[in-house]
Amino acid sequence: MSKFRTGVLFGHEVNEVYADAKTHQYALPAVNVVSTSTVNSVMETAAKLKSPVIVQLSFGGGHFYAGKSLPNENLQASVAGCISAGLHVHKMAEMYGVSVILHTDHCALKNITWIDQLLDFQEAYYAEHGHPLYSSHMLDLSEELIEENIEICQRYLERMSKINIGLEIELGITGGEEDGVDNSDVDSSKLYTQPSEVHYAYDKLIGISDNVTVAASFGNVHGVYKPGNVKLQPIILKNSQAFVAEKIGKPDTKPVSFVFHGGSGSSPDEITEAIGYGVIKMNIDTDMQWAFNEGLRDYYTEFKDYVATQIGNPDGDDQPNKKYYDPRKVLRNGEERFVKRLEECFADLNCLKRNESQH
Repeated sequence: MSKFRTGVLFGHEVNEVYADAKTHQYALPAVNVVSTSTVNSVMETAAKLKSPVIVQLSFGGGHFYAGKSLPNENLQASVAGCISAGLHVHKMAEMYGVSVILHTDHCALKNITWIDQLLDFQEAYYAEHGHPLYSSHMLDLSEELIEENIEICQRYLERMSKINIGLEIELGITGGEEDGVDNSDVDSSKLYTQPSEVHYAYDKLIGISDNVTVAASFGNVHGVYKPGNVKLQPIILKNSQAFVAEKIGKPDTKPVSFVFHGGSGSSPDEITEAIGYGVIKMNIDTDMQWAFNEGLRDYYTEFKDYVATQIGNPDGDDQPNKKYYDPRKVLRNGEERFVKRLEECFADLNCLKRNESQH
């Protein structure tokens, strides 16, 4: 029997997963997807390892899911792609028998119409189905003053909570570059969030809904770099957790659910330390892109003499090559490598067999 319901989770169900993660010292991989191949690979891995998982899309991932040829001047293709992906996840989560938290990744203020349109759709969807499409959305307003950041987040959380959607916020900036947002040259001081900022956000939002997660910056950088190039300071999370717990009169607890952004290339020790301070979610993207690429690259390397022409290979000049260049063969090799790498992520996050009720 599963500890968590099969399918896409919402509201208190999501909070139950995060509470369990804090209690048992694990975090969920939050995997960015761009296609049915990557969605299905995430589900396959979660089913194999008997653990819940987070599937998430960026606005760029949504656009690709819908089709890059579609115009997207008002992010309408990003919206359509995220809706299509969401419906796919709902159906496939049941088929694979996994518990999924469905999420959208970074949304800056300039792209807020993406979330506006998704909420418009989900309010109608909720009225018909009794639940939203997505479990949660992220507003990354870290480039704004913290007062404006949180004031906008309050407004959106009010709206989201009415249809059982949670909110992820960002405090401080994640360095590096992702999905067209380049913070490579940002002032390094902005990469480290202060405990008082975490408490300010928590205090303003928790009264609206307890379905809130916080991406606090502790030196995180998108992308993957040589060891030593990224200066992570997980102690910031420990200090912030303790500061908030003291302020609300619950010392020695972990009231904040933290999110680890820019986790690719992090050492196992850093990951374990961050989980110990209340990180319940770690974003996984760069390493998964590389794994899928490895699968495609290695397939074409292995069968290069069989995919050069439609007819003719080392077995004979008249031999057909269709079974080698069938896209399903190539993509499946990418999926298998993706699954193998994601299994390592689950293990690094101590997220194995977490959906077994007797665990």
